[in-house]
Amino acid sequence: MPRRPARRGPAPTLERERAWWSQGACVAGVDEVGRGAWAGPVTVAAVALDPARRVLKLRDSKLLPPAERTRLAARLREAGAGIGLGHASNHEIDRLGMSAALRLAARRAVDALPRTPEVCLVDGNWDLLEGYGTTNERLVSGDARCASIAAASIVAKVARDALMVAASRSHPAYAFAANKGYPAPAHRAALAEDGPCGLHRHSWAPIVAARQARLPW
Repeated sequence: MPRRPARRGPAPTLERERAWWSQGACVAGVDEVGRGAWAGPVTVAAVALDPARRVLKLRDSKLLPPAERTRLAARLREAGAGIGLGHASNHEIDRLGMSAALRLAARRAVDALPRTPEVCLVDGNWDLLEGYGTTNERLVSGDARCASIAAASIVAKVARDALMVAASRSHPAYAFAANKGYPAPAHRAALAEDGPCGLHRHSWAPIVAARQARLPW
């Protein structure tokens, strides 16, 4: 039987954006991707939608097929959305820890916007932009509820996926083009066979274990 497509549910709204736009604020949605991967960077996107232009069919990036995510990311740029991207590398994750790396990537993303927002709508219940200087509103399941955050989830996912596809050409054994650095079976098998590469998060327990398993005893 053919596989049923994921149910997308109701579209995220502009309710929170409009509340702030009515006060004259520039508003950006903020979301991250790559937190649970074993290799590659963590990526944060900040997206400021144009109040005068709508981008239809925005959804949480996890509910969209790759081609639709790519189309929507391009559409956001065409529609004049302000887009900022920030990455924290696997080396920075190892050196700083994930929480600090996420904060660093988030600041880089907002710094990259063409205009500094007064308000950031942040996905989840943790304010990764605390102390940045913006007014930050946390929205649990924001990528499903809020259009700006859904847009950020799409932009972040498309950007990070492209990085991991490119990385796969230099590290083909790990099948990064398919798994994007997450612990899929082919990735785990390559770790067991070849050990970790330079893109892995070497401070993480599964990577430490894979490296130790290859040490001569």
